[in-house]
Amino acid sequence: MAAGLLLKVVGFCVWALFWLGGTATVSTTALAGGDAVVVDARSAVAATDDDFICTTLDWWPPDKCDYGTCSWGLASLLNLNLSNKILLNAVKAFSPLKLRLGGSLQDMLIYDTGDSGQPCTPFVKNTSAMFGFSQGCLPLHRWDELNAFFQKSGAKIIFGLNALNGRVPMPDGSLGGPWNYTNAASFIRYTVNKGYDIHGWELGNELSGSGVGARIDADQYAADVINLEHIIDSTYQGNPSKPLVLAPGGFFDAAWFNELVSKTKPGQMDVITHHIYNLGPGVDDHLIEKILNPSYLDGEASTFSNLQGILKSAGTSTVAWVGEAGGAYNSGHHLVTDAFVFSFWYLDQLGMSSKYDTKSYCRQTLVGGNYGLLNTTTFEPNPDYYSALLWHRLMGTTVLSTTFNGTNMIRAYAHCAKKSQGITLLLINLSGNNTNRIYVTSEGAQTQSARKEGRRFSHIPGLGEAAELTREEYHLTPKDGNLQSQQVLLNGNVLATDANGDIPKLEPMQVEGTKPITVGPYSIVFAHIPSFYAPACR
Repeated sequence: MAAGLLLKVVGFCVWALFWLGGTATVSTTALAGGDAVVVDARSAVAATDDDFICTTLDWWPPDKCDYGTCSWGLASLLNLNLSNKILLNAVKAFSPLKLRLGGSLQDMLIYDTGDSGQPCTPFVKNTSAMFGFSQGCLPLHRWDELNAFFQKSGAKIIFGLNALNGRVPMPDGSLGGPWNYTNAASFIRYTVNKGYDIHGWELGNELSGSGVGARIDADQYAADVINLEHIIDSTYQGNPSKPLVLAPGGFFDAAWFNELVSKTKPGQMDVITHHIYNLGPGVDDHLIEKILNPSYLDGEASTFSNLQGILKSAGTSTVAWVGEAGGAYNSGHHLVTDAFVFSFWYLDQLGMSSKYDTKSYCRQTLVGGNYGLLNTTTFEPNPDYYSALLWHRLMGTTVLSTTFNGTNMIRAYAHCAKKSQGITLLLINLSGNNTNRIYVTSEGAQTQSARKEGRRFSHIPGLGEAAELTREEYHLTPKDGNLQSQQVLLNGNVLATDANGDIPKLEPMQVEGTKPITVGPYSIVFAHIPSFYAPACR
């Protein structure tokens, strides 16, 4: 009994030294057998949208195949089973989830509004056509069905429009001429007349810079974005809310993006969207090595930083989103991009992009390919679904500067807590060998009770009554320790839907606040610390 009391006192002394010392030079390892995360809670470094988490639905037919594998099944917007209970509950759990509808085939899609003069036929395999498929069509009855699902699930919809209508080949290999927006404008009018709520209209998919399949010069693209903005202004005239205008949904090219921003400012383009597939092709056998390599993960920071710099220097109201990110292109890699190990990449991307003022991050896909948050056949959530849901529920919009003084195999991110006091800390352990015991400190932090009483501490916590100094921890680990498992454990318990297709409750474990956060090998921890007073979170 006495020994246990002594340990609590020693633990508190170490904790108090951190809390009082801020970023003073203290040998944390020597004192406590642990390392320190330093959260600068005095001011925010960035802010995200409240509904930061976004995911995508695509147009690929079942016979879309990569490297001999056909991974899309019935996951297209044209054939997805909208009556599946798990699918509905998976979207509803976010309240709301942003859904970006689009992908490669969106620029080969017409809308059956009667003005195209063409029959409404599905995508058909055609090896000589761009992306291997003929032109497809969205029947209006299917658009009605999709919107009934969106309304029922509470999703916020971003629709990617066909930007290639009317284009002609140019001598330099690009496509030129103004966008023929007749079919798109008719489709937008139909949508408004039906009362369907659209959060944003996005122009084109991967036509920026050198393009994928096709490319359009930034000068022409800017003119097309302005035309889209005029269509939306006129069509939504008198509506209480106007959708966002988004573009270009392509890969970041600094000069191209800079020109687009400068020619659509100050307010004709609400959101600039870029795509991320920084791990290379899905067929790569070294994907896991890349995911577990902190230096490789750090490589994407320059994209976020450069785009943030363009927007700041332009003096525009345009904000940045990641409009599509599947990590590994050509549909991902089974048992990597749909398994536990991919949460290391995904959550690191969410944390990193947030630091550079990215407002929303759209994951490819909700369902479809080998990188879906849900299983393409059963709709059972893959590990990344739960990672996304925990982020959505725990990480607030205010981003805090966070540094870790130990191994580079620990990734650390902190935000003000969502709809709660204190902060939420995300810790990712890329090492399969080491358990890390981590203390949290900040120059701008106090306990809640000390703040109320105008001094640092009101009593010694951990010795009886200091319930307010407990924190909530969510530890994610792969089933059986297998990084390629498609089942994830939360605090040791397998997460799975029940017989009714309901998403399981995500229950934390309560931990005494004076103790370090223990981050096991190959694990992820969300720690909500309500007693952590951060001025930036007021």
